[in-house]
Amino acid sequence: MREHRQFYIDGQWVDPAKTRDCEVIDPSTEEPCAVISLGSAVDTDAAVAAARRALPGWSETPPAERIAYIEKMAEIYERRIDEMAEVISMEMGAPKAWARGAQAAAGLGNIQGCIAAARQVQFDHPLGTAEGAHILKEPIGVVGMITPWNWPVSQTTLKVPFAMAAGCTMVLKPSEFAPLDSILLAEIIDEAGVPAGVFNLVNGDGEGVGAVLSAHPDVDMISFTGSTRAGKAISKAAAETLKRVSLELGGKGANIVFADAPEGAVKKGARACFNNTGQSCNAPTRMLVERPIYDEAVEIARETAEATTVGSAHEDGRHIGPLVSERQFDRVQALIETGIAEGARLVAGGPGRPEGFNRGFFVRPTVFADVTPGMEIEQTEIFGPVLSMIPFDTEEEALEIANGTAYGLTNYVQTSDPARRNRLARRLRSGMVEMNYKPRGAGAPFGGVGLSGRAREGGVWGIEEYLEVKSVSDWAAE
Repeated sequence: MREHRQFYIDGQWVDPAKTRDCEVIDPSTEEPCAVISLGSAVDTDAAVAAARRALPGWSETPPAERIAYIEKMAEIYERRIDEMAEVISMEMGAPKAWARGAQAAAGLGNIQGCIAAARQVQFDHPLGTAEGAHILKEPIGVVGMITPWNWPVSQTTLKVPFAMAAGCTMVLKPSEFAPLDSILLAEIIDEAGVPAGVFNLVNGDGEGVGAVLSAHPDVDMISFTGSTRAGKAISKAAAETLKRVSLELGGKGANIVFADAPEGAVKKGARACFNNTGQSCNAPTRMLVERPIYDEAVEIARETAEATTVGSAHEDGRHIGPLVSERQFDRVQALIETGIAEGARLVAGGPGRPEGFNRGFFVRPTVFADVTPGMEIEQTEIFGPVLSMIPFDTEEEALEIANGTAYGLTNYVQTSDPARRNRLARRLRSGMVEMNYKPRGAGAPFGGVGLSGRAREGGVWGIEEYLEVKSVSDWAAE
């Protein structure tokens, strides 16, 4: 079993002020795979103080030099990417192929994307409306970062290098369920020679570290990815010091499938829902299907669910792994039972572990048909491989259902009609809209509206999240 009790503070691995052990559970076996120490207010204060001391020097470092450090991070990350995949597989249950090809690869892609974006940011430029009018974009200061377990290094790398590029210093608290990837990232940052205090890591839970960061008077900004419930608590704690709060929260994406959808739209949508064992905030968990093809679509979704194999994260192959924890397993099981009680038609999967499993947090890929708007399974983010299917008759009805939740992260549209795609893109209430499973493009921002939060991560927007804008008059040409 791995032991990682130390924190990375001020460029060194240091012992916690008081050791408080926490076991990291392998969700495939339900056995401990590592032990960390949970930090306290004392540890958090030390990390914030280190970040505050490092801020003047780092914020005045030329952007090109900051980019050079991030380039070195990318180089080391690429060399150690197999290690990153291994720890992600162990800590949160991503199968080997998915951990390497999706999870760990996303981290590298985010760092590389940050480098490209940083080269585009104008940190100072003329305003052009009056002689000497000028704009300066300056780092906001010390950033507290709180990251989740479902896409651990992906979410961390949507924050850390982007804040570095902006000239900020930071303290990271990863999820105590999946801290091992962040420990490895700290090793990568250390090896890259990033100056002491720019990046600091304190493991801990929400009460011991997260709440302290959120209310800390020397923290200028909180960047949080996680549940809407926790996002509200963080916002309240941060309000006392009026710090900036950037939230990337949950989702309940609608996937609107029209009768003229490209071939394979239903199967792709079901697979996208089941990927990462459904533990993605942008998963297309509600499939709205135009009535003429609804019965066929339900049958395709059933076949897709039954063809989706479940297996240990430590095995090779194309399968989905377990949920991350017993708590998450119990929550998903309860919501599946709720769907049955609400009268939705269960066409695949259902309660309990898949056949052949009596240990591990494994769940059955599940499809509910004839779900009606307002059902709990239609409104609540389940965060498991559970697809809700809803028929619709008109475009207006589909829009009303899609926009009928408090979330607004990603919506999806499958249609061959280009005019319809553009209409829906404008009218869907979400931060992102994906059409016909086409990528949104390199450098596109990730983020939502409503209860999905209002952060914009990735690309130029991801750096600007960490910048303050200062306007200056009578600027002298340099």
